[in-house]
Amino acid sequence: MSGRIVTVTPNPSLDRTIELSGELQRGAVQRATRSTAEPGGKGVNVSRVVVASGGDTTAVLPGDELDPVVTGLAVRGIPTVTLPIGAALRSNVTVTEPTGTTTKLNEPGPSLAGRLEDLAELVATTAGPSATGPAARWVVLAGSLPPGLPDDALAVLVHAVRQRHGDDVRIAVDSSGVPFAALLQSGERVDLVKPNAEELAEVVGGDPAAYEHDPALAAAAAGRLRDRGADTVLLTLGSAGAVLVDGTGSWVAAAPRITARSTVGAGDSSLAGYLLAEVAGAPPGRRLAQAVASGAAAAGLPGSDVPALDATDPDAIVVHRLGPSGPATPERTSSSAPSSADRPVPHGV
Repeated sequence: MSGRIVTVTPNPSLDRTIELSGELQRGAVQRATRSTAEPGGKGVNVSRVVVASGGDTTAVLPGDELDPVVTGLAVRGIPTVTLPIGAALRSNVTVTEPTGTTTKLNEPGPSLAGRLEDLAELVATTAGPSATGPAARWVVLAGSLPPGLPDDALAVLVHAVRQRHGDDVRIAVDSSGVPFAALLQSGERVDLVKPNAEELAEVVGGDPAAYEHDPALAAAAAGRLRDRGADTVLLTLGSAGAVLVDGTGSWVAAAPRITARSTVGAGDSSLAGYLLAEVAGAPPGRRLAQAVASGAAAAGLPGSDVPALDATDPDAIVVHRLGPSGPATPERTSSSAPSSADRPVPHGV
């Protein structure tokens, strides 16, 4: 079976990250200690992690051949398939402080009005078998929609993949707001969704802070997404860790103690870690451990840097299975690793 992960980023960007030596001062002139520029967007970041880890990926995105985002991906060895649009892709600016506090300024991006059908065809074709290999294992639809695409664009893209490939290709979605809600209301089935606490609260209600402090409450809320067409829910909770819910149960993992440098790409790295573990045949608890380890590793890196799998430590992540009643029980996350019950539970930052 193919382990290729196709990522779709409808609204990619050139992400410039500026690191400050102190707190951001509004209205003041401050000098940066470091500045980087990377091709970005949620799906692009997932592909970056996959390539860094030696995996197989194709990044699908709008953009012309000489756009800085497209050329930047080529320089970094990330295979891409692009939809020419005759317009420059957006630039985003992220400002990070020594405490890990992150401020983002995101441009809207160029319009893709009238191009949804073209994008859907490109995604469905790229996900299929080619002269060099079989169909993809996963298609990841990630990030915001650019101007010009309708609110149901995610549902249209999911439908195009399902119509062409049925259940042979798995679909993961990491989005938010009206497009995410429209997908959940469309009746289209997806294999995995990855909201954070705020994005979960947007569609099922509740208090994001409560989800971060109460894993059982978070798992129950995440389970409501399964009633709306999501087979599996990976709920990332930042420094509080993550929760995983599927048809066989639910699990929670605490985040390790780290010194956060930048949260840019941390959620995308979590998703990439989960998918790479799934491609490798890992059971649910181990997938969750890898997701948390990858997200924590990303938060400890400067700017928009992303970690390879060999720079993460999933064995240090304690995973508990949430039972139908009573306290959570620790479980082994791999057949070769020691039981997480033998190690103290790491706490969030």
